[in-house]
Amino acid sequence: MKTSVFSLGMAAARWGRLAATVLVIAALGACATPSAPYDYTVFKQNRPVSMLVLPPVNETPEVTATYGVLSQVTLPLAEAGYYVVPVSLMDETFRQNGLNNPVEIHDVSPQKLREIFGADAAVYIKVTQYGTGYRVIASETRVTAQARIVDLRTGQLLWQGGATASSSEGRSSSQGGLAGLLVSAVVSQIVETASDTSFKYAGIASQRLLSHRNNGVLYGPRSPNYQKD
Repeated sequence: MKTSVFSLGMAAARWGRLAATVLVIAALGACATPSAPYDYTVFKQNRPVSMLVLPPVNETPEVTATYGVLSQVTLPLAEAGYYVVPVSLMDETFRQNGLNNPVEIHDVSPQKLREIFGADAAVYIKVTQYGTGYRVIASETRVTAQARIVDLRTGQLLWQGGATASSSEGRSSSQGGLAGLLVSAVVSQIVETASDTSFKYAGIASQRLLSHRNNGVLYGPRSPNYQKD
């Protein structure tokens, strides 16, 4: 009987400590500060109508990163209500002027870009992650990009942000133990690399980066939601 009482007492103490831990975690979560709302003051003062998306600077080892993102990143801006300078026109214009490197293109002054293309604002993008990698017991395709929107009339920064898309999102854990995880990771890497899964996730990242969302790009003049933000 003494042993049973002692065991019950120990169990009660453990449950008490667990309950206290849960309460502390809940309190910390309740006190967590949400991300501050973006300051759109300058954006609303300038209200661009047209956008020029420059070739993204590729900071990854993957040579396809620049055009994998560029080919899809104009869509969310058009859907948000902006006129976007066609990528083919932008690309050919720079080529005709001897500019093929995104880094050099990003160095062109806002005034010169305005003079050539007539756009109100330019979108500067950096791709920091692109491709499929093997990480010990998991394989993941990840695309991460950062963007800045600069007014070409004034040179002011209107907006900046970043976004990531990954094949590991929502992926359930393997039930086959360590061996199963390793096999799954190898198979995933082979399939995702062979099928150029990076292009798919570049599209998802582009939507998250430049679509209208929490702290995202404001609606443009072609949207029925213009100036309702």
